[in-house]
Amino acid sequence: MNNTDRPDDRLLTKYEELKEYLRSLESVVIAFSSGVDSTFLLYAAKEALGDKVMAVTASSCSFPGRELDEAKEYCRAQNIRHEIVVSEELKIEGFSHNPKNRCYLCKRELFEKIRALADREGFKEVAEGSNLDDNGDYRPGLTAVAELGIKSPLRETGFSKEEIRILSKHFGLPTWDKPSFACLASRFPYGEEITEGKLGMVDRAEQFLMDLGFSQFRVRIHGDVARIEIVPDEFEKLLRDDIRTQVYARFKELGFSYVALDLLGYRTGSMNETLENKS
Repeated sequence: MNNTDRPDDRLLTKYEELKEYLRSLESVVIAFSSGVDSTFLLYAAKEALGDKVMAVTASSCSFPGRELDEAKEYCRAQNIRHEIVVSEELKIEGFSHNPKNRCYLCKRELFEKIRALADREGFKEVAEGSNLDDNGDYRPGLTAVAELGIKSPLRETGFSKEEIRILSKHFGLPTWDKPSFACLASRFPYGEEITEGKLGMVDRAEQFLMDLGFSQFRVRIHGDVARIEIVPDEFEKLLRDDIRTQVYARFKELGFSYVALDLLGYRTGSMNETLENKS
């Protein structure tokens, strides 16, 4: 995205259509991760529905504490009612074995809890923040969304990630340039066991890269190997002797035996690339 972009009339009209869609829901619970998409959706829902909006964030071992803290702070600052639900992914039958439908198992459990909370509190609908770009990748979690009747306003009104960032900047949202994030379980190859300990290793490794100032990254875990994905423009920074040795030492300290740089660089859904070679 060009940081000088401003929303044109077409995009502003689309935003008004989004608010009209949200008003038609009458009252809504937003699944809120504090990411780019869900923050934008929550902002629009607040504008459209006022106090007929509640945000719900999942607390789990695959969701970094910093993200939960950001969710709490945003809702406090915007005076939005905010509830936390505990999601116990590792207790879901089959989840820890990391099958291809892992995301379905997780989303089904999470949205059942959010739906039950919405019903208890008298909210008519539940909505989540997937956008048009999410239609192009393997997203089994969207099957659970459809099965449970969860609304996807950004997809329904045709918003892309770039459009969401442009409008987020226009409205002064702190997430307009926030790096994309996905749950830490997405760092594991399908079939590799997910444990709380390994999730913690990935979380702390990614926090270290964040502290070093890298803009967009993933630490994929393959047994005792850490495969680092960063944007190619930052390869040179990582390969500087002072940074490279710091990263290696910290990752070894965290429990990785080997540390590798992915030469293709950061991309979403890289673990799904292996599905093309499997029936």
